[in-house]
Amino acid sequence: MTLWSRLIGWPGRASIGPALAIAAGVTACGGGGGAASSATSSARPALSAPTTGGPVTLQREYERVVATVLPSVVQITTPEGLGSGIVFDAEGDIVTNAHVVGSAKDVQVRLPSGSKALAAAVLGVFPPDDLAVIRVRVGAGTLRPATFGRSSAVRVGEIVLAMGNPLGLTGTVTDGIVSATGRTVSEGQGSSTVLISAIQTSAPINPGNSGGALVSLSGQVIGIPTLAASDPQMGGAAVGIGFAIPSDTVTSIARQLVATGKVADSGRAALGVTAETLADASGQPAGVGVVTAEPGGPAAHAGIRAGDIILAVDGKTTDSVTALQSVLAAVKPGDQVRVRLSRDGTQRTVTATVGALTS
Repeated sequence: MTLWSRLIGWPGRASIGPALAIAAGVTACGGGGGAASSATSSARPALSAPTTGGPVTLQREYERVVATVLPSVVQITTPEGLGSGIVFDAEGDIVTNAHVVGSAKDVQVRLPSGSKALAAAVLGVFPPDDLAVIRVRVGAGTLRPATFGRSSAVRVGEIVLAMGNPLGLTGTVTDGIVSATGRTVSEGQGSSTVLISAIQTSAPINPGNSGGALVSLSGQVIGIPTLAASDPQMGGAAVGIGFAIPSDTVTSIARQLVATGKVADSGRAALGVTAETLADASGQPAGVGVVTAEPGGPAAHAGIRAGDIILAVDGKTTDSVTALQSVLAAVKPGDQVRVRLSRDGTQRTVTATVGALTS
């Protein structure tokens, strides 16, 4: 059995309230926006597309990419642990994982150069996509924005570099390839977050890499490393299997968090309920209990109400909140889904038109 490990530096789990909004994401790469971020620094040398010419040329490409992008990857420290972040713009905004920030309101940022730590405030958090933005208010001029590429253009087999601060080792770089695209992956470990259209990579990523950069040889950030696979049967990590949030999702959500601290257009569908996982007599997940149905929301319109137990969506079993999110991963706002539920011991099926998830 394979489990997923979020990549914070030491134990520090993202806070999850007792009532969780159920959401789903789109199937195509790019959770919300197609346009890539144009945040660049005039002080940074421009990178041309990778060229061919043997191992010497490839080594030089590696060196150029590292020299260009690594100064934009910072270390983030909170009372719960440490992780990584990417400088998003010239205003001092840094994008990272929501689980790196956790419940903190203020964090510390350190540059790869090892300079004095900078204080940063949390601008906004969007747990469904495991993304957050923090802002450095004093010393922002020392930050170098990265260039974000289009994850929708990423090809399987591309060489990529993972940059971050694994195990607290500042400015670490590993390499690999894009192993797959469009993965739907549950974060597990008590989290109900489900990543949509994730990029799978063979580049080694370890605790502390969360929130860092997955970078193409053109010097563009194409994703944020977030999860690594572990195999309990082997007693350790499943080498060469990691996942990154695609840059199209990152830039869309980050722009909204920078502007308002909220997300109005996530590209993810919402059923409009708060829910909890129910267990059977043996303690195994047995369904999704509806705690509340948002008045006027998709579930309420379909006749779903508090106390109902959601058993399946479109014929796929939903024995837990995470399973429900995974089943709904291919659903877009406005789509219709058939929901099988149990009420007072009687099963029935209703049709719901899902809405859009906001924060």
